[in-house]
Amino acid sequence: MESSKRNQRKVLQGTVTSRMGNKSVKVTVPYKARHPRYLKVINRKTVLHVHDEANEANVGDRVEIMETRPLSRLKRWRITRIIERAPEPAGSVTPVEVEEQGEVEAGAENA
Repeated sequence: MESSKRNQRKVLQGTVTSRMGNKSVKVTVPYKARHPRYLKVINRKTVLHVHDEANEANVGDRVEIMETRPLSRLKRWRITRIIERAPEPAGSVTPVEVEEQGEVEAGAENA
């Protein structure tokens, strides 16, 4: 019975807007709400503190999050999967390129 209850947890999709430290991110979840008097549809958003166990989500990624037990003072959600990765900014340097650059500079100093 406990396993069927687990499947009833809330699941939302949002965008990672900030990395807050080790295993923590902020996710913005947009939604639409109708104004009570004027009936205009308004774009709203909720910012949630989310647990990222693998530290794999980066700013701009679209993620799916699931409600969970309280993990800290503010974290009540965890990342279940990354739907879409954010595009790499132009001119960004990967850690492998940095290591190769360091080896080239070290070789130039020894010569």
